Amino acid sequence: IDNPRFEKIYFDLTDPTSVNHVVKKYQPEYFINFAAQSFVGASWDIPVATWNCTATGVLHILEAIRTESPGTKFYNAGSSEEFGDVEYSPQDEKHPLRPRSPYGAAKAAARHIVKVYRDSYNLFAVQGWLFNHEGTRRGEEFVTRKITKSVALIKKALDENRIPPPIHLGNLESKRDWGDAQDFVRAVWLMMQQEKPIDYVVASGETHSIREFVEASLISADIPFDVVENTNFFTGDQPALAYTLKDDPETPLVYVNPKYFRPAEVQLLLGDSTRIEKELGWTPDVSFEKLVDNMTQHDILALSNKL
Repeated sequence: IDNPRFEKIYFDLTDPTSVNHVVKKYQPEYFINFAAQSFVGASWDIPVATWNCTATGVLHILEAIRTESPGTKFYNAGSSEEFGDVEYSPQDEKHPLRPRSPYGAAKAAARHIVKVYRDSYNLFAVQGWLFNHEGTRRGEEFVTRKITKSVALIKKALDENRIPPPIHLGNLESKRDWGDAQDFVRAVWLMMQQEKPIDYVVASGETHSIREFVEASLISADIPFDVVENTNFFTGDQPALAYTLKDDPETPLVYVNPKYFRPAEVQLLLGDSTRIEKELGWTPDVSFEKLVDNMTQHDILALSNKL
């Protein structure tokens, strides 16, 4: 924050006057927009706020660039949630938009308006399809960070000979294509250096279930576990035990809790980033296992006040 090239300013994407003022004042070479109400689960609770920020906010940026700084290169963060109820896997740039949440619908709307402004006003405007990108700065309301922080709490309790607080999660069988945020930002930067604006899919090319994420985090923390064989996880209205401490069935580690189920679940997302790999030379560096290990170890260290 002390870098002379960095300045922190405040403005409101839902206020066109505010956005217009910033673009007019700074005449940015690049406008890279990662702002959104980006928690998919909350988008059913606050659909209007999600839409205003995630979709209408993008229109405000584009209009400000058009009128005040048409030379600005604009990037808007797209999402694999735009594909939603997928027709085929892996998903590439030709896959139709089939969102299953207010968040996914807002991102799909933003994509359309980005294309409209690009085609109508010859702006450099792109929206990459970024599949799930995670890291140590991920918000704690997201399932990946919820898992790693909870696993750190379990480890701390076990190390102190206390009863560990179990994790309550939703659908463990839901699958996502998880990559490292730093890898993905590299891809965004490569998109912005091109002569022509092209939308690309950015993904790890692997799909893993939430169950796999849980197990990888427990392994990273060196917490032995047993899987509870229970076929009724998704039929009842009460939490169902999913994992216990190894050889200790009286110590629960993970529950499946129906209150965390979504009204419309996206069961499988898997991205095909062949095009950006061939055309821009981008490939991810961080594996799924390394990503989970990085996040888990970070939360363990943070809990022990070593960070």
